[in-house]
Amino acid sequence: MTVVIVGGGWAGCAAAYASAAAGADTVIIEKTDMLLGTGLVGGIMRNNGRFTAMEEVWALGAGDFLRVIEGVATHRWLDFPGHRHAMLYDVTRIEPAIRGILRSAGVQLKLQNRMTGVFKNNGSITGIETAGGEKIAGDVFIDCTGTAGPANNCSRYGFGCVMCILRCPTFGPRVSLTARAGVEEIKAGGEFPHFEAMSGSCKLEKKSLSPALVRKLEKDGVLVIPLPEHLRKGDQLGRKACQQYAINEFAENLIILDTGHAKLMTPFFPLEVLRTLDGFQHARYADPYSGGKGNSIRFMAIAPCDDTLRVQGVDNLFCAGEKTGLLVGHTEAIATGFLAGHNAVRLLTGKELLVLPRELACGDIISYMHEEMRKPEGLARKYTFSGSVYFQRMQELGLYTTDVSEIRKRVAKTGLTGIFKNRLI
Repeated sequence: MTVVIVGGGWAGCAAAYASAAAGADTVIIEKTDMLLGTGLVGGIMRNNGRFTAMEEVWALGAGDFLRVIEGVATHRWLDFPGHRHAMLYDVTRIEPAIRGILRSAGVQLKLQNRMTGVFKNNGSITGIETAGGEKIAGDVFIDCTGTAGPANNCSRYGFGCVMCILRCPTFGPRVSLTARAGVEEIKAGGEFPHFEAMSGSCKLEKKSLSPALVRKLEKDGVLVIPLPEHLRKGDQLGRKACQQYAINEFAENLIILDTGHAKLMTPFFPLEVLRTLDGFQHARYADPYSGGKGNSIRFMAIAPCDDTLRVQGVDNLFCAGEKTGLLVGHTEAIATGFLAGHNAVRLLTGKELLVLPRELACGDIISYMHEEMRKPEGLARKYTFSGSVYFQRMQELGLYTTDVSEIRKRVAKTGLTGIFKNRLI
């Protein structure tokens, strides 16, 4: 029994680990030469409601996977404007660590393989074809291809290809498994609001900053540098995919986090202007390479799915990460990835598919997001545990807490403790 996952970002890696843990032969198809996608330049977890969500996923059985991320943490319990108790992981060390745990779980990794075609029979996918002509058969499929790019979307809605970590010019454009399977995706335009958004941060080469700034950044984990009035860019806040960072402090200051690189919490900042600031005279962008001009465009195509993350219109297709809806963040991708991977094996074994209950933040965000996306105003928002409308909802419902024992009790009351570790085959 084989589960094939297309896309090796955080969602795809989590789905693969969950599928393998449940006993299925598991394959990841990833178009680039590295796993994790935007996770290679992200680096933030446990901020605000993500603490609660991460501990829920841990209690649900994902602890071994999450422990690997904790193992490359650079800072813990970090506060910065609008955010508390964040954990930062080292983006330069995370990929080999995740690659290692997937291989130890028996996951087959097919890197530099871009899916281009789908084979179907009687409403089910039977296999996929790659750009190299390889045909890969499977029993259940999971779409983790994301919503960013390709380059023509970055040109249409942004400022052109900014050479981000996804590297479409090298490895080819994003190809959606859902679309190739003949399912009409939810796309901006026409009857829908324009919900595309620009990635919310860029990265500086840490060594390009002054030694004094680097010492302070590595010691404290965060730099908050007030900007002169004429350099404040409040108009950029609305463009961010990461609306949890769309608060005035991020327009009035340079906020930089230590994630291995120096993570600059703005979609872009003109290099020639940045270099006029004290300590930034030799600054250089690590991601995207054109970070002085713009950033990558995301949320271009979403799969219609239910709360089990099963895609409507195909019998054996699930999705995770940004494909599930207007969902932002690594923790969010991991939570949906585990659910999709586990449900893929439940489908294989004839078991009832799992819907995470709304007593858990991880269940509530999926159901709430899908409800809100049926409304025009809901399509204009983004949903994340760490801020904006959903974190506010978490607090109002009493779902947000940093009390780990309370979170474990909450999961235990649902009867789902350790479910993602259960071997089903």
